[in-house]
Amino acid sequence: MGNIAWWTNLDSEKRHEKLMLDTTYNMEEYPIYDNYDAIDVDKVANISIDYNGEMGVPITFMNRYNTEQFELIGISGELANPVHIDGKKKSGRFYINGNRKYDRIVIRKR
Repeated sequence: MGNIAWWTNLDSEKRHEKLMLDTTYNMEEYPIYDNYDAIDVDKVANISIDYNGEMGVPITFMNRYNTEQFELIGISGELANPVHIDGKKKSGRFYINGNRKYDRIVIRKR
């Protein structure tokens, strides 16, 4: 049962711990989704210190979520615009260069 998490809105010390950011943004390392205006961040450790727009981060971000540092926008399944790939309409996930990405939490720095 090591892969179970419980998220709550109850206040705790962990909720106020700032995520230390040290990676700087560059366009080559952070592609933009085909069907949503946000950059893709593959690892929580790679969240950029100097990017202020919307970012798609892995669901594991929720373990480090600080309400004072980040704003939750939504999840990819709710935000993704439909995209046409090989003549078929796809929706519910983010895509980069026609390739489907894992579900993402969309955040913005405060």
